Amino acid sequence: MFDGIEFAHAVFFWLFIIIPLMVAYYIWREQKLQGTLNVSAVRGFAVREKSLLPGLRHSAIVLRSLAIAALVIALARPQSSLSWQNTTTEGIDIMIASDISGSMLAEDFQPNRLEAGKNIAIDFIKNRPNDRIGLVIFSGESFTQCPLTIDHSVLINLYKDVKNGMIDDGTAIGMGLATAVNRLGGSEAKSKVIILLTDGSNNMGSIPPLTAADIAREFGIRVYTVGIGTHGFAPYPVQTPFGVQYQRIPVDVDEVTLKKIADVTGGQYFRATDNQTLENIYQQIDKLEKAKIDVTQYHQKTELFLPFALVALLLLSLEFLLKNTWLRGALT
Repeated sequence: MFDGIEFAHAVFFWLFIIIPLMVAYYIWREQKLQGTLNVSAVRGFAVREKSLLPGLRHSAIVLRSLAIAALVIALARPQSSLSWQNTTTEGIDIMIASDISGSMLAEDFQPNRLEAGKNIAIDFIKNRPNDRIGLVIFSGESFTQCPLTIDHSVLINLYKDVKNGMIDDGTAIGMGLATAVNRLGGSEAKSKVIILLTDGSNNMGSIPPLTAADIAREFGIRVYTVGIGTHGFAPYPVQTPFGVQYQRIPVDVDEVTLKKIADVTGGQYFRATDNQTLENIYQQIDKLEKAKIDVTQYHQKTELFLPFALVALLLLSLEFLLKNTWLRGALT
C-alpha cells in the first residue's frame, strides 16, 4: 500500500468497513429527514439568496470519514521497513596491538610516540572501511580495548581514549600479542593480520613473545611488527618541581625478537624512526592482499503513526468546529 512502509498491526485495516457503513447510514438518515410540500404557486414565497451552506452541509461526513481512515492507518502502526543488505566485499580481519608503556611518551615523534601512533593508526582505519578491525593495548599487562568491528566510528572513539597509565607499566609484548591472537582465533576470515607496535623489549607477562608467535602461526595469523623509536637516544619529558624537563633515554627496540615474530608468522618487520616513516609503514600494510568477507548492513524500523494520528485529530476538530459554527443552521 505504501512504498517502503509496512504495518505492525495490519488487522486494524478491517476497521475501514466502518466508513461505508457510516456513509450508508448518513444517506438513509438524510432521506428520512426530507419531506415534500405541494403548493399551487410559488409567487408568494420570497426567493432566498444563494448560499454555500447547503452545499457544505455534507462536509461533516466527509471530514469524519477521512478522520476515521487516518485513525485506522495510525492504529495499524506504519513503520519504515527493516532493510537488509548482504554484500560481499574485499577485506581482512585486523587487530592492532599497541604498546602504551611509559617510554611511549618519548618525543622523538610528534607530539610523542603514543599520540603519533594513535593518529596515524586512525588514518589507517579510516582508509579501510570494509575491514573488521579491533584494538588491543598492552603495557605491564594487556586487554582488549575494542573487539573486531566494522563500526569504525566506535573503534576510533575508543582508540582516542587510550593513554599511558591505563594499566601497570612495563612491556608485555608476549601478552599483547597473545591477547590479539585470542581475538582473531575465532575469525572465519581467509586473511587475518596483527599489527604489533612497540618501542621496547619484553620484560613483563607470563607468555614469551615467540610462544605467542607460534600460536599465531597455528591460527594462520600474519603478524606485522613495528619497532617505534629513533636510533640512539630520545628526549623524554620528566615532571619536576621546576616544571617539565627533558632527559635523554636510550632507545631499546628489541629488533631481533620482532623480526623473529614476523618471520615465524609470515609477516614483516618495520622500523619507524619518525612520523613520516610510521605513516609510510601503514601505507605499505594497507597494500596487503585482501580477502573476501561478508558484510551485513541494516536499518532499524521507524514509527510513522504519529502524522496519521495528528491528521485524524485535525479533521475531527475541524468537523466539530464547522458543526457548531457555520453549519449549525444548515444541519438543523
